[in-house]
Amino acid sequence: MGFQTPQHPLKELLPKIAKGEIQLPDFQRGYVWDEERIRSLLVTIAHGHPLGVVMMLQTGNDQVRFKPKPVEGAEVKQGEVEPALLVLDGQQRLTSLSQALWGDGVAHTHDARRKLVQRRFYLDIAQAVKEPRNLDEAVKSLPADGIIRENFDRDIVLDVSTRDKQLAHGYFPVNLVYDDKGTEWLFDYDDLAVAKAFLNTVLTPMQSYAIPSIELDKQTTKEAVATVFEKVNTGGMKLTVFELLTAKFAGDGDYYRATGTDFRLKDDWELTKQVIDAYPVLAGIDETEFLQAVMLLTSHHSDKATTARKEDILDLRLDDYRTWASRVRDAMVWVAGFLDAEHIHTSRDVPYPTQLVPLAAIRVLMGDDIDIHGIRAKIKQWYWCGVLGELYSSATESRMARDLDQVPNWARSVEGAAVPRTVEDANFVESRLHSLKTRNAAAYKGIHALLMANGTKDWLHNQPFDRAHYLNLAVDIHHIFPKAWCLKNHIDPELRESIVNKTPLARKTNQFLGGASPAEYMRKLDTKAKIPEAELDAIVAAHQIDPAALRASSFERFFTHRREALLKLVETAMGKRAARDVDRDALGGGSESADAFLVEPDDPVDSGAVNPDEGRGSSG
Repeated sequence: MGFQTPQHPLKELLPKIAKGEIQLPDFQRGYVWDEERIRSLLVTIAHGHPLGVVMMLQTGNDQVRFKPKPVEGAEVKQGEVEPALLVLDGQQRLTSLSQALWGDGVAHTHDARRKLVQRRFYLDIAQAVKEPRNLDEAVKSLPADGIIRENFDRDIVLDVSTRDKQLAHGYFPVNLVYDDKGTEWLFDYDDLAVAKAFLNTVLTPMQSYAIPSIELDKQTTKEAVATVFEKVNTGGMKLTVFELLTAKFAGDGDYYRATGTDFRLKDDWELTKQVIDAYPVLAGIDETEFLQAVMLLTSHHSDKATTARKEDILDLRLDDYRTWASRVRDAMVWVAGFLDAEHIHTSRDVPYPTQLVPLAAIRVLMGDDIDIHGIRAKIKQWYWCGVLGELYSSATESRMARDLDQVPNWARSVEGAAVPRTVEDANFVESRLHSLKTRNAAAYKGIHALLMANGTKDWLHNQPFDRAHYLNLAVDIHHIFPKAWCLKNHIDPELRESIVNKTPLARKTNQFLGGASPAEYMRKLDTKAKIPEAELDAIVAAHQIDPAALRASSFERFFTHRREALLKLVETAMGKRAARDVDRDALGGGSESADAFLVEPDDPVDSGAVNPDEGRGSSG
C-alpha cells in the first residue's frame, strides 16, 4: 500500500466534488450535520484554522471495488461519472463545504430541534472587519430565501433575498467566496474602504484555504482499507459494523474471479429487508443483529469460541457470510411464525429483538427438528424464560453465544446436556407484577402475549386474538378497573397501573367500557353482547379475571385473584415456580394493611347510574 499527503485547495476541491470526480463509497450513510455545525465549520475556514485531515482512495483498484455515489448536493447523478477519488473519511465536512460554498449555496440540513431545513450562509462584512480575530459573530445562518421572519412569519426582521439587499445590509453570500462574481459583488459595496479590508483580511485568506489529505493509491488492499475504516472513524459519526464489513467484503478477489462481479453487502441486505418487510413483526431486527446471527453460526462451527461480539464480526470472511446468510434469512421466516404462534403480532410487541438473534441461529442449527412437539415445548420454555426473566436486557452478546451452545442439545434431551443458563438463571418475583406498568418492559409485553395465547377473546366481539383479529380490532392492553373509576375511588397508583389491572381488548370495546365502574359496564355488556350473563362471565374469566369481582366492583377481590392467576400463567410458561413475596393480606406488599392501598368504593353495586363527575374517558 502506498499513499500521498497532498494539500487540496478548496477552490479546486469543490468543483471536483460538484462534477463527481470525487465521490463516496455507496455504503456510507447520508449527510446528517446540523446548521450550527456547518456554521462553525465556515468559521474555521474563515479563520484559516485546520479542520482536520480527510482520507481518500484512488479508484481503479482491483482489490477494492466500492460502488460510488456522488456527494449529496453534487451536480451529477449516481452512475453518470466515474470518480477518480473516493472519500473514506471526511464525508460530513466535505458535504457541508460543498453545499454551503458552491452552487446556489443552499445546505439541506436540520436545526437544533431536528427539523429539516434549508439554510444559506453569509458573512457580515462590517462585523468581520470590525473583529477579524472573532469571526464567529460574522458568519450568519439564514433561511434559504434570505429572509428572517418572526411573529409566525408575519414580520420580516431581515431581508437579503436579492443582490441589492445583500449589498445594502453588507451580507456577503459565502457561496461567492470561490466564484469570480464574488470580487465583482464586493466592488459594488458602498464603503470601498471596508470592502478592501474585508477582501484582504477575510476573503483572500479563505480563497487560499487548503485541506490536508491522505490519499491511498490503487495498490491498497481491501484488508488495509478495512483497517483504515476501523481506525479513522473514531469521531461523532462512527461507521457501523455493517459498513465496516462492507468495506472488507468489497472487491474480494476470490469472489470476483469466481463470478466476474463484486460482492455488495448492501445489496445482500436488501434480500433480508424483503423478508422483514414481508413479516413486519421482524422490523426490530437491524443489520448488526442479522450479522450477529451469522457470526454465531460461523464461530459455532469453527475451532474458536462461539461469539456474537460486534468486534468479532469484523473477522467474518466473505465465504463464511455467504455460507450462513441465506440460512439465517430462511430462519427469520420461521421466527416470524414462532412469534405469531405465541401471539406476538407486531414489532412493537416483541419483548426483545435481541433474543431473536439466537432464536434464528438455533433454528438453523436444529432444522425441522425444532418443530417436533417435545423439542418445540423446550424452545418455548427457553424463550419465555428469557422474556419473563428479563435476561436479554444486558450482556446480550455473551448470552446469545451460550444459548446457541446450550439450547439445541438440551431441547433434544441429549444425554448429559446441561440446562441452559437462560433457563437456569430466569426467575420471576410476585411483586414484579406490581411494577410492570408499561410496554417498555419485556415482561409486560410477554404477559400481554401469554394472556392472548390462553384462549382469551374480546369481551364485546368474542373474537380470538390471532394476528388478523388483533390488527383488525386494533387490540391493545387496557385498564380493567378504568382509570377514572380508580382515581375517584383512591386506588393506589401502583396497583391501578399494574399489569394486573390490564388486559387485551379491542379499541371499540375499551371505548364502550369508558370510565364506568366494572359493575355498570358488565351490565352494559350483558345488554350489548346479547348473550346470557354466564356466557359473558366465561369470556371474561378466560382473561384470568374473577367476573364476580367485576360485577361487585371489588378491586381488592379482583386484584388478589388476578395476581395469583397471572403468576400461575408465568410459571407455566417458564416451567418453574415464581417467588411469592407479597403479603397475602396486603395488596401493596410488605407489612402494611390493605387499607393503605384501597378504600371502599363509593358507588354501590346496585347503583344504576354513572356519577356525572366520574368521566367517560378511555379505560386504556
